[in-house]
Amino acid sequence: MQTRQLGNELDVYPVGLGCMGMSFVYGGQAEADAIATLRRAVEIGVNFFDTAEVYGPYENEILLGKALKPVRDQVTIATKFGFKILEEGNGVERMAGVDSRPEHVKAVAEASLKRLGTEVIDLYYQHRVDPNVPIEDTVGAMAELVREGKVRALGLSEASAATIRRAHAVHP
Repeated sequence: MQTRQLGNELDVYPVGLGCMGMSFVYGGQAEADAIATLRRAVEIGVNFFDTAEVYGPYENEILLGKALKPVRDQVTIATKFGFKILEEGNGVERMAGVDSRPEHVKAVAEASLKRLGTEVIDLYYQHRVDPNVPIEDTVGAMAELVREGKVRALGLSEASAATIRRAHAVHP
């Protein structure tokens, strides 16, 4: 099967599966149906799956972890971070802006690893650029996760070319 290379680390099938709608927005779907869909995707050659901590929040990463556990060695999992998720007293979570401070980046990576049930996140990327944190600081924290073996590759979503150049200077 023909693959495409993402950066220096990842080879993926040209068609990936964005999983947001399986448990978040668009009505979601029953867990058993979502798991069957994810496993069928692997059977037909899809090996790139995209999620984020904010989808649910958290529910989508948990779903992916469950569904892909038996085939973890065959798939590439991408997850995103960067939102401040507030948990209110009644268990309801809500977003309250962006947060890409280095300590937050590391804490949410640890939480994502647990929810995904994996020892490494294949592609860890910033969901939105945080205007209050220099990209060099954010990417510096992400690069530490790579050095620690918790993340294989880094990415940025919705970043300008200038921001990407600054980030690349910290960690290509």
